[in-house]
Amino acid sequence: MNEALDPGLCRLAELHGVATSYSPAPDRTVAASAGAVTAVLGALGVDASGPEAVRTALADRERELAGRLLPPTVVHWAGTGEIALGLPAGTRLEVRTEDGENRDDVRDLPPGVHLLTVTAPDGRTARAHLIVAPDRLPTPATRSYGILVQLYSLLSRRSWGMGDLGDLAELADWAGRTAGAGFVQVNPLHAAVPGAPTDPSPYRPSSRRFPDPVHLRPEAVPEYAPTPSAADRAGRLRAAVLDQGALIDRDAVWELKREALEAAAAAPLAPERQAAYDAFRAAEGQALEDHATWYALAERHGSDWHRWPEALRDPRSPETARSRAELADRVGFHARLAWLTVTQLTAAQRAAREAGMPVGIVHDLAVGVHPVGADAWAQQDHFAAGMSVGAPPDAFNARGQDWGLPPWRPDRLAASGHAPFRELLRALFRYAGALRIDHVMGLFRLWWVPQGGPPTEGTYVRYDAEAMLALLALEATRAGAVVIGEDLGTVEPGVRETLQRHGVLGTSVLWFERDWAGDSRPLPPERWRADCLATATTHDLPPTAARLTGEHVELRDRLGLLTRPLAEERAEAAADTAEWLALLTRLGLLAASESGDEEAEISAVHRFLLRTPARMIGVWLPDTVGDRRPQNLPGTWDQYPNWRLPIADTKGRPVTLEELTASERVRALFRTLHTDSPATA
Repeated sequence: MNEALDPGLCRLAELHGVATSYSPAPDRTVAASAGAVTAVLGALGVDASGPEAVRTALADRERELAGRLLPPTVVHWAGTGEIALGLPAGTRLEVRTEDGENRDDVRDLPPGVHLLTVTAPDGRTARAHLIVAPDRLPTPATRSYGILVQLYSLLSRRSWGMGDLGDLAELADWAGRTAGAGFVQVNPLHAAVPGAPTDPSPYRPSSRRFPDPVHLRPEAVPEYAPTPSAADRAGRLRAAVLDQGALIDRDAVWELKREALEAAAAAPLAPERQAAYDAFRAAEGQALEDHATWYALAERHGSDWHRWPEALRDPRSPETARSRAELADRVGFHARLAWLTVTQLTAAQRAAREAGMPVGIVHDLAVGVHPVGADAWAQQDHFAAGMSVGAPPDAFNARGQDWGLPPWRPDRLAASGHAPFRELLRALFRYAGALRIDHVMGLFRLWWVPQGGPPTEGTYVRYDAEAMLALLALEATRAGAVVIGEDLGTVEPGVRETLQRHGVLGTSVLWFERDWAGDSRPLPPERWRADCLATATTHDLPPTAARLTGEHVELRDRLGLLTRPLAEERAEAAADTAEWLALLTRLGLLAASESGDEEAEISAVHRFLLRTPARMIGVWLPDTVGDRRPQNLPGTWDQYPNWRLPIADTKGRPVTLEELTASERVRALFRTLHTDSPATA
């Protein structure tokens, strides 16, 4: 049992947004350890190493807050009256808008991130970032259903061994024109940490700010000149996955694409393309230069910047500037890759909208970045050294979780007006019709784990959720985009309500929607929430066919992941499925004669989702062909081929994009969805 925390340490932690306890269940509170609280405070630049240090730090913090006229970031929701700042009477206010206009009247300010300066009657002055944002984010103009897919898993007969952005554009065009879909949601397409073997997880990227060129379709790059050798090697990579049962080999795909793109980069750009590239590079500014520089340095020194020569670990050092100049060609190559990838991402969204989709491509924002990658190097002043993001122990994982992702420092974010977050959103909204935010609860708080310690020895750190939501509302409104929050699992009280109030859609997965406050039976469709994306499964869960047959339990048993006897797990899974199928039957969605008919049961599950008021209904693309294998099996690493499986049919045979779009089973499901879909809500 943890010792009781010193009251002074508790107060100091509170004033810095560091929790001293957490509640894994409504009726249970667990105290954080003094060691965890002290370590987290240290990562925030606060010395709490002993009683005297705590007293000094507490006095300093209380004095700072008492004398502060403004917090570093101020939020004003447009249309809610005058800005309430609680300043002394007679205080003078000036605003410099983000467009460079100076105003001394702060009423009716335009949306944006402005600079607010106040001067108190006693002569004290203060500055703050003023975020003026719409009170609500955009919501879908119409109710629609769409497709969920891990892009790498969707190979066409033109892919080079994994799905690419050309495949995404073609899927979107088909889904919009033929299947009546309103969106296609993909996995994070963030840039990965290079090296062999590359971490295949799209949720541990090198950079969230820039996309990964491994997703490029080389043939769509005008400067690319096909060669028989490249075509042959691409064909062999593709055939290995589709015809020979091989796993997707991202490293081999990238090696071949990199060679092709190197050759393309040697060709001069046409004048209009050169102008477009120059404009992109100028608009992206220092962020792109840092990103491209990191990749150029990684080619020379390896992908872990902590092991580079000491001077190069600082992106602003003179030595880094000299290396950037020496490696100008390589920096230019990686900058061009970013431009090409953004160009093809934009083309995919354009194809989706031209196909009639009201939303288009839904992109996924990972919760963090890899500690050795480009963002962690370029933005290291904003990251908490020696800390990792994770999750506390709960009913599902008694040991807690450590995701190995460094957290942003909330104090540094606030001081910058949350600039890294704002720039990240602007970058993603350029080519997104909607954005899914993984672990959206992280806008409010994150579980910090001191490196080297177990996840149990962590604690929560609070973020300025109001500022983050205001930036989301601002940038999403400018882009006309929807935001979906992945809010599954344990959620702090009030968080879902706050997200809903501002127009952030939630995520509801059929198998988890039960009357937990009542009889725990499956929740009837009319009792589901409207402001959500409703699905039958996700990339981290069993496909619907596996759940219906119980094969997901057998898989976990083979991998040694069960915590109870197999018979108990089988019985519980079968009972859970039986309850849902009984509800589908009572609602007239599944005939008694269709019991055991996999295709009919999967269709009934999705027609059930249409009966809910959910604004968006997602169909996991592997479900349309009866795939049994999850794309990711949490709790495994080498035991299971996470993130490396192509979409496959009921027998495990890979299915191409061409076969999917021509499949009568797939077409029948979407015809049913189109027929049963109620009028727009």
